[in-house]
Amino acid sequence: MNVDHLDRRGAGAASGRPQGAGGTARPPVRGPAVFLDKDGTVLQDVPYNADPGRMRFEPGARAGLARLARLGMPLIVISNQPGIGLGKIAPQDLVAVRNRLSDMFREAGAALAGFYYCPHHPRATVARYACLCACRKPAPGLLRLAAACHDVDLRQSWFVGDILDDVEAGRRAGCRTILLDNGHETEWLAGAWRIPERIEPDLDAASRWISVQCPRTGSGGTA
Repeated sequence: MNVDHLDRRGAGAASGRPQGAGGTARPPVRGPAVFLDKDGTVLQDVPYNADPGRMRFEPGARAGLARLARLGMPLIVISNQPGIGLGKIAPQDLVAVRNRLSDMFREAGAALAGFYYCPHHPRATVARYACLCACRKPAPGLLRLAAACHDVDLRQSWFVGDILDDVEAGRRAGCRTILLDNGHETEWLAGAWRIPERIEPDLDAASRWISVQCPRTGSGGTA
């Protein structure tokens, strides 16, 4: 689900971007993006947090965002939010979270191009969210949705996260992947899709690697 369309569409739906009228539209030129997990990657992980006042950067995140912004690729947050399905937070609570996250990106010298989340959980207590969906990481659905909304070429893009579910989601979507080995991955369940291209300690280090691999592409967009 795109947090900017909370009450209009369900998770996995299109963004509702307006279409041009008349004539034959030129196919969009697809470029790379950097997809970022939220909790434990950009922000300190506070379980089921919907209070903007408790949002803090992970070590290295501010510098990492600033460096990624200079590459000109859209920065898009991809997040599992099972607290919605478990009845601990409401979807509308994420509007304030998204707004504060956008402010934090701006304070770091970056722009938040999009915030996509999955509200589902297999054992959700809210019936509408109790399902095995295509958008909960390690499934790649949110990445594919965001790519369609932002004209992103997933094969040129990166996904940075702090657990192997992030790596699997990114690889299944076709992205290059970086795992932040910052202590948040505790299970280390192996699998063919769960091998990152690179392991780094924090987002600052990850951004350095991405900047070596990718030339500047232009200016990143805002949501």
